[in-house]
Amino acid sequence: MSQTRGKYDFCIGLVLAMSSSIFIGGSFILKKKGLLRLARKGSMRAGQGGHAYLKEWLWWAGLLSMGAGEVANFAAYAFAPATLVTPLGALSVLVSAILSSFFLNEKLNLHGKIGCLLSILGSTVMVIHAPQEEEVETLDEMSHKLGDPGFVVFATLIVIVSLILICVVGPRHGQTNILVYITICSVIGALSVSCVKGLGIAIKELFAGQPVLKHPLSWILLLSLTVCVSTQINYLNRALDIFNTSIVTPIYYVIFTTSVLTCSAILFKEWQHMAADDIIGTFSGFLTIIVGIFLLHAFKDVNFTLANLPLSLRKDDRAANGTLLNAYDSFNDDEESSACLGEMQSTESLSARRNGSLSAF
Repeated sequence: MSQTRGKYDFCIGLVLAMSSSIFIGGSFILKKKGLLRLARKGSMRAGQGGHAYLKEWLWWAGLLSMGAGEVANFAAYAFAPATLVTPLGALSVLVSAILSSFFLNEKLNLHGKIGCLLSILGSTVMVIHAPQEEEVETLDEMSHKLGDPGFVVFATLIVIVSLILICVVGPRHGQTNILVYITICSVIGALSVSCVKGLGIAIKELFAGQPVLKHPLSWILLLSLTVCVSTQINYLNRALDIFNTSIVTPIYYVIFTTSVLTCSAILFKEWQHMAADDIIGTFSGFLTIIVGIFLLHAFKDVNFTLANLPLSLRKDDRAANGTLLNAYDSFNDDEESSACLGEMQSTESLSARRNGSLSAF
């Protein structure tokens, strides 16, 4: 019975995670279109600290879409471990990249398509080899986990790094370095996932008739989640307003997934009982995702499609053959020139000696 229930929860978590990726991927497009409309109107941009996007209905549609995705994501974490739900966020990269090519005129070349495919394949491998988290069924158990010294140190480091990025690095380099704002969203997102996991347990206990509302941890988690999500929305808006959507989305996914997996491993001790093949599979899947993200990002400005691949290969062959022929012809010309020059010098020297010229000596 417990195995059947576990498979049922797994399927529910899987469906919710996939639908969450679709909503979140679409939300990037709606928000970006809203921000572009504001930029054309001459309003103060979000990247410069403006909040005119609050009057744009497209931005609100994107926010509602992201909210629906986050709710589905919230529910998925309640039914499945974080190491299953988080890697499926790669689907949002695919959705965002495809929709960007249709609605934002952001071209997706062959490298980008291969990158999206690799991201999906890597996510699939990570899901297959995902570590199993320790069972946490009550808020008291969650409270004990959150009080673990390892997690306290990790959470403290995240807060310190976030404050440094927000107060010191952001004002100086946020407009030019894409990693600043995205890193703020990603590392804080690791804490938000922990809050979501705890609130999911609280909701389950609430439906079971437990006095959850009297437990102080429920309100602490709710307040922490509100602060984390508000900060993420603010700095994600800035990143989207300044940089290309097809760049922001994959980089955000990579850093966010790394942060969540690290946080989940520290909080739930997931890696202690994993077999060697599962560890290798998990890292291989994640590296595959990173390679896919690199292809999607590094060659975004290269106008290269599958149609011009044979033509490009023929040009390369002709260029290589032409280089070899030119080098061979140049070598022959040099030899012929040297021979002619030697013959001329020998003839002039012989004539000089015959005429008794001093220059011959």
